[in-house]
Amino acid sequence: MPVPRHLRVIALALAFLLGGCGFFSPYRMEIQQGNFISRELMSQVKVGMTKDQVRAILGTPLVTDIFHADRWDYVFTRTAVNSTQLEARKASLLFKENVLRNIEADLMPPESERPRGQVLIRP
Repeated sequence: MPVPRHLRVIALALAFLLGGCGFFSPYRMEIQQGNFISRELMSQVKVGMTKDQVRAILGTPLVTDIFHADRWDYVFTRTAVNSTQLEARKASLLFKENVLRNIEADLMPPESERPRGQVLIRP
């Protein structure tokens, strides 16, 4: 027996209304940008290292400034699955004559918190 037209219209309208109320929320994937630097990697970087040595440990910096070639910024941001909270970490390395002179960094997370599926690729 066919379903009456007015019942189909009511069912469709009800589906749209419930969808807009937040009962059915879309999947929100984890969004990450930048260089993930763990506490263990950061502990390997020492004042006095050359740019090549630092790059071998941390990889290529996300931000390099043409006006400040002796400053490297490693920035990492992540929004977890189904969350709106942004996690942000930053490390700034200052060089003088190709030698690391100063490190300014947030407290980095341990290696165990590396985002799933992300593999460290060195240059």
